[in-house]
Amino acid sequence: MPALTACLSGAVFGAGLVVSGMTEPANVQGFLDIAGDFRPALAFVMAAALVVYGIAIRAFPAPSGATDVRRLAARIDGQLLVGAAVFGVGWALAGFCPGPSIVALGAGRIGAAVFVIGSAAGLFLADAVRNALARAGESETVAIEPGEVAETT
Repeated sequence: MPALTACLSGAVFGAGLVVSGMTEPANVQGFLDIAGDFRPALAFVMAAALVVYGIAIRAFPAPSGATDVRRLAARIDGQLLVGAAVFGVGWALAGFCPGPSIVALGAGRIGAAVFVIGSAAGLFLADAVRNALARAGESETVAIEPGEVAETT
């Protein structure tokens, strides 16, 4: 049953994106162009999503293992802010964010394919950099002169 619910939710979400025009990069970029050809439709889509979320979060119990959204605010750090800025710049340049890009990819749009491939490459690159930095922090080397014995604690 959870898989069916997920599929139906995704279908409704995708249909909503198509009906609202959010799979059209010009609409998304127009929302971000407040000094030029401003298109407020995305603001209405976001407001509607917040209303639906507000009702759902109170009406339905959270699935087991779900992250409590209220606890996420405690995890805001520099990495998150830099990642959000990079995401926002990519969103503004491409006119896509992840959900609409997948819907537009399903419609065969080349721009969406470029965005999805670029997003996947960025995710893999970020993961590789994070892992490399973690390994570099863990592998502190201690120089031992020949004949010395390393002390352990």
